[in-house]
Amino acid sequence: KETPSPSLGKDRADTVIIGGGCVGVSLAYHLAKAGLKDVVLLEKTELTAGSTWHAAGLTTYFHPGINLKKIHSYSIKLYEKLEEETGQAVGFHQPGSIRIATTPTRVDEFKYQMTRVGWHPTEQYLITPEKVQELFPLLNMDTVLAGLYNPGDGHIDPYSLTMALAAGARKYGAQLNYPVQVTKLNSRADGTWEVETPLGIIRAKRIVNTAGFWARDIGKMIGLQHPLIPVHHQYVVTSTIPEVKALKTELPVIRDLEGSYYLRQERDGLLFGPYESEKKMKLQDSWVTNGVPPGFGKELFESDLDRIMEHIEAAMEMVPVLKKADIINTIAGPITYSPDILPMVGPHQGVRNYWVAIGFGYGIIHAGGIGKYLSDWILEGEPPFDLIELDPNRYGKWTTTDYTAAKARESYGFNNIVGYPKEERFAGRPTERRSGLYDLLKSKCSMGFHAGWEQPHWFYKPGDETGYKPSFRRTNWFDPVGREYKQVMEKVGVIDLSPFGKFKVKGTDSVKLLDHLFANVVPKVGSTNISHMLTPRGKVYAELTVSQLYPGEFMLVTGSGSELHDLRWIEEKVMRGGYKVEIKNMTDEMGVLGVAGPYARQVLQKLTNEDLSDGSFKFLQSRHLKLCDTAVIAIRISYTGELGWELYHRKEDSVALYSAIMEAGQKEGIDNFGTYALNALRLEKGFRAWGAEMNCDTNPLEAGLEYFVKLNKPADFTGKQALKQIKEKGLKRRLVYLTVETDDVDPEGNESIWHNGKVVGNTTSGSFSYSLQQSLAFAYVPTELSKVGQKLEVELLGKNYPATIIQEPLVLTEPTRIRLQRKGERPKI
Repeated sequence: KETPSPSLGKDRADTVIIGGGCVGVSLAYHLAKAGLKDVVLLEKTELTAGSTWHAAGLTTYFHPGINLKKIHSYSIKLYEKLEEETGQAVGFHQPGSIRIATTPTRVDEFKYQMTRVGWHPTEQYLITPEKVQELFPLLNMDTVLAGLYNPGDGHIDPYSLTMALAAGARKYGAQLNYPVQVTKLNSRADGTWEVETPLGIIRAKRIVNTAGFWARDIGKMIGLQHPLIPVHHQYVVTSTIPEVKALKTELPVIRDLEGSYYLRQERDGLLFGPYESEKKMKLQDSWVTNGVPPGFGKELFESDLDRIMEHIEAAMEMVPVLKKADIINTIAGPITYSPDILPMVGPHQGVRNYWVAIGFGYGIIHAGGIGKYLSDWILEGEPPFDLIELDPNRYGKWTTTDYTAAKARESYGFNNIVGYPKEERFAGRPTERRSGLYDLLKSKCSMGFHAGWEQPHWFYKPGDETGYKPSFRRTNWFDPVGREYKQVMEKVGVIDLSPFGKFKVKGTDSVKLLDHLFANVVPKVGSTNISHMLTPRGKVYAELTVSQLYPGEFMLVTGSGSELHDLRWIEEKVMRGGYKVEIKNMTDEMGVLGVAGPYARQVLQKLTNEDLSDGSFKFLQSRHLKLCDTAVIAIRISYTGELGWELYHRKEDSVALYSAIMEAGQKEGIDNFGTYALNALRLEKGFRAWGAEMNCDTNPLEAGLEYFVKLNKPADFTGKQALKQIKEKGLKRRLVYLTVETDDVDPEGNESIWHNGKVVGNTTSGSFSYSLQQSLAFAYVPTELSKVGQKLEVELLGKNYPATIIQEPLVLTEPTRIRLQRKGERPKI
């Protein structure tokens, strides 16, 4: 039993961690073990109070996200050796786990997940019903079609785990103080913090909010509304079951996905935990509006077996021995959910030196890996690998309490839903983030959700099968996307690009700042370029288009999902370097229309007296124009690779501008296109995408971005020295461009690449090429296998398809075609 230490012990610390659940204690352990002095953890009642102490403690290697598997994997490896290191028993059982498939679609999902396993070191197998029964003999096998088996999975006692981490943290010099309540947080001008408690004030270089379901209350102290909500999660424990007691080995954990529950052995009985539908599950929303009741710590909610009865019946059907078992314990406790079920981990935009590790629906399996990940990031200034899906800055002011509640309901109910590629979830939509065209377009297309925005994926025509029809194979959008592809290649198309992140940067030091931030040169006035922000280790933190609109005044544009992720990085550089600049986030105020295709110039020229000819308005130029009385910043650039402009304007002008362009293009056969066609077009042109071909796991040289990286420019941009070293050492792998001979399935990204019976790499993104009538993909492979003509295989849905590395791009961009024509050469398409 832990002894409380209700004192501060010191008045200064490097890092103050607020919250003593398994995540906070893991971070204290990792920071102290890595040698950071002055780590202080403050817990308001006792360690594990909140959600940790009553968790079911499941541990699994499985996760659909590639890098989240690394978090799971690290946690399990740590838990295996923690007892030996700290002398504290952790109660870790590793009988393995099996996810059960009882429908053909679920078998497809398992195959889809297996294609992502080959290039990852975790053990995972697709097993037959016979093998499932051998491993779990108490199962009713009538409906079982397959199992997804992870041998190293299991469960751990959450209290013992936290105490072992606490013992380790103290051993390495961290202070864990409780009961000590944080009552106020004051940020100081130099970026440090004053943490006020009833026992006094601690000055800290940084604070980390790991406060579980109190995280909202901590956020409110500094004016942040963290989108979190407590969910009632119930599980039941049975008395001894003779058939379980008679077993020689512990049963693996099973997850009956159609029944939506997990079930594991607990001593000689069973423990069973369901996830109810969004209509039946219960939120503790009063805590969001009124705060957590002051005394709540190791309390539980009243159980409600009626709410989970259909899941109990499903479990009895699947594991018949349950029918005779007595329930001896029902646990109903709060678990904190974020809108998308994933935690929020990392530094927070808009507040200096404030970090979070909050919103853990599965805190036990995440605790070890997140402690290590955050510790590395804090100590080394950049994350050890890319986890943008956990970035706290993926949410913004648009994540209202109503939205958070609707999404948490959906996410809880969808815990075991089939995970399709291109997945869409519809609760809580639309948010207040609607482009100016949303009302005009919403009935004409299938909308996708992008950082709060609705953006057209593809458009309907009479005879199309409309709506969202997810599949692991080609589905209802496949032919319409081909039609939109053809529209842009042969005529002219319009796309709503309003979700882009858009920042204005100006001030006396703006040029100096951008020269330090970006690996490319700073564009001249009236010009635009593609620029990358690199991490100190030379990884690709972000890709933006940079335009100098007036001397010293710039517009920076990034993808929708990277808006606050990139803004936080820029703001941090400004603060650290003391640059005199002003940065304004224009994302919600500006609409963007893309107009692309061979007739784009012809259509736009009808709306302006400015000369849009190639000689007058060159590729990668930007200028202020009036198009039919609407003021726009026009940039001659297009992610389609065809002749095109991006038109930035006030959001309230979107409908007028769109209508004028559509009217002007009638003769040219103008039409809409969506982001699915845009993806097919960019892949054919060999354009890389941030988050796929490049991110914090890749350097720009292996990603084939040398053209945008100016190692010889005078400014010492972030990552420059690291890149020089990478170049000297030589690359171990390269991004290659593949054609894949598939049938009715196309690569998406993250599939395994095979050569001579071994996995040698992975795809990063893929699509059907409507010009080649064949699948295309980008992939990373070892340099010795990266030559044009190399034969490889891509694994899709359990089958290996032949692939060949080809010279990129498949289709030349419009500016390149024009250039070759001028030289008298005949370009390919």
